[in-house]
Amino acid sequence: MTVESTAARKPRRSAGTKSTAGKTTTARKTTSTDPELVQLLTPEGKRVKNAEYDKYVAGITPDELRGLYRDMVLTRRFDAEATSLQRQGELGLWASLLGQEAAQIGSGRATREDDYVFPTYREHGVAWCRGVDPSNLLGMFRGVNNGGWDPNSNNFQLYTIVIGSQTLHATGYAMGIAKDGADSAVIAYFGDGASSQGDVAESFTFSAVYNAPVVFFCQNNQWAISEPTEKQTRVPLYQRAQGYGFPGVRVDGNDVLACLAVTKWALERARAGEGPTLVEAYTYRMGAHTTSDDPTKYRADEEREAWEAKDPILRVRRYLEASNHADEGFFAELETESEALGKRVREAVRAMPDPDHFAIFENVYADGHALVDEERAQFAAYQASFADVEGA
Repeated sequence: MTVESTAARKPRRSAGTKSTAGKTTTARKTTSTDPELVQLLTPEGKRVKNAEYDKYVAGITPDELRGLYRDMVLTRRFDAEATSLQRQGELGLWASLLGQEAAQIGSGRATREDDYVFPTYREHGVAWCRGVDPSNLLGMFRGVNNGGWDPNSNNFQLYTIVIGSQTLHATGYAMGIAKDGADSAVIAYFGDGASSQGDVAESFTFSAVYNAPVVFFCQNNQWAISEPTEKQTRVPLYQRAQGYGFPGVRVDGNDVLACLAVTKWALERARAGEGPTLVEAYTYRMGAHTTSDDPTKYRADEEREAWEAKDPILRVRRYLEASNHADEGFFAELETESEALGKRVREAVRAMPDPDHFAIFENVYADGHALVDEERAQFAAYQASFADVEGA
């Protein structure tokens, strides 16, 4: 898989816009009433000025720009390998970040080493920025570890499956470091679906009242599994912050420079004692919600194709080429590195043990339970049936 094919990788297409359930999906249209985004790099790779946020990326060097591009390409390559591994039965499930690389790399690179990050379960790019080995993420989705990294080694909390609950953890942690007088900030990641959870509303309340140094980074990828954002809110998500008394801003989530700049601004506010900020990164989930999902049942091809034209990786490549900040040697070297990463990830997963199928029955009750014992015995008999077939 080359860097070009990696950058342009697309999810499987359906025939027309007909879903497998027989329903016709329709592409949602943006209107003139949609709020403007903070954007520094257009989909065509052109740099645009922004009086408020330019200063946060004014000192970025060509080497740093190439680094952002490298981060996104390698993250997408890792993500593609993980999807393939799941399809081949090596992982139980995988939540792809395809299309959200700029939001994650831009915001992740805006954090300092002493900042603390609370992810959901799709923040593979942020994990990359925090130095978490990709194989640890795959071990969790394979079922052989509970994350595999020490959260305090990278200031990167374990993935959270319960939707929205990590925002409460982030708020509490932020309140704690504020009381300790630490010069650091906290950032909590969640999606548009999680923004409707009560835990998130509680987090907004507590962070505002206690002026907690926390940034709420919402990746609005348009779909909460099969539910579009218009089924969840009548206003843009970033405007919800107004009701809690702190600022909200919507950024082009496919623009790595804008995500970097806006997140730097929000984190600086937090460190300066100015309280929380809600950042809505307006992006798009190019693939399925997880590998157990079929987006062709609820999404139209036209909508996905419109967002493919805004690909976060291609726009940076165009900018690098137009600015003479990268040559073919750089892209060829990155392609080699990308393939090496894919191979390393695949070998790491195949070297992992099979998950313990009976671990699910442990720790259900403190003192055991007759029903769990019965279910364990039934499952053991089911597993044994496969051995009987193989030995026949």
